[in-house]
Amino acid sequence: MLDFIEDLGHGIYAIDTGFQRPRFDAAYLMVEDGRAAFIDTGTNHAVPRLLAALDALGLTTEAVDWVIPTHVHLDHAGGVGLLMEALPRARALVHPRGLRHMVDPKALWLGALAVYGEDEMQRSYGKLVPVPAERAEASHDEQVVHLAGRPLRLIDSPGHAKHHHAIWDETSRSWFTGDTFGLSYRAFDVDGRAWILPTSTPVQFEPEALKATVARLLAAEPVAMQVTHYGRIGGSVAEVRRLAAVMLEQVDEMVALAELLRSAPDRHDRLKAGLLDGYLARLRAHGHAAGLEAAEWLALDAELNAQGLEVMLDRPAR
Repeated sequence: MLDFIEDLGHGIYAIDTGFQRPRFDAAYLMVEDGRAAFIDTGTNHAVPRLLAALDALGLTTEAVDWVIPTHVHLDHAGGVGLLMEALPRARALVHPRGLRHMVDPKALWLGALAVYGEDEMQRSYGKLVPVPAERAEASHDEQVVHLAGRPLRLIDSPGHAKHHHAIWDETSRSWFTGDTFGLSYRAFDVDGRAWILPTSTPVQFEPEALKATVARLLAAEPVAMQVTHYGRIGGSVAEVRRLAAVMLEQVDEMVALAELLRSAPDRHDRLKAGLLDGYLARLRAHGHAAGLEAAEWLALDAELNAQGLEVMLDRPAR
């Protein structure tokens, strides 16, 4: 097996897309009776790894039936169009709010450009490739599609983004959660226990919607969550519930910090610093040393989460 592929059991494989750093961004490959589906793809630069994973498992490109991005942020869906060019039988299944951005990615590019800048866009993402409209379809809440008879249930899962759906796999009793169940980096595991933090990245973070989504995910009594950043977490219903409680507690803390700094003249810098301090304190309480390297790893999350919280603060009242 290639070193960037991890066998998670039940025909599910996590593929390290190589984005940013090792084990930061996962795409998932599900295999059932010789047929395959990708859930999230990473960026364009990940596509060679995704195709290599098929080859390593003895699958042809014609074996892939579905490409399902959880949402259209580029670290999850930037490679969908390029990957689809290599998969002659696959269909893209996209949240209805995100479908147009897969068919015509211009607005998606410009939105990400405003956050990351031109140099970073070229380095990390590359030119976005549109998905042919006739090969893409919109999902709907409680939709069930099948992979060689294996049911996959999709639900609308707002909170991180309005264009987000989560995918339930009954076979593994797990959700593919994209970013709705936060971030959990394997480098921060301590004695087999996962650490978790929420993600409020720009521009559609809605804490109450996120809480409702998490409650809906938990109602299925999952034994694991397959998070994009990074990998399979949980292992039991009780552990998944513990992780959910830890994450949602932090959501409240992040929102409270943002409200406290709402009118501060140096709001962004103080918000970013406060978030990072909170993450490192929780990481130490988890049993991790949380030194300089951890601070460097979490700096990007603090920056993006601060931006997302500021968009929330500045959103016109309904």
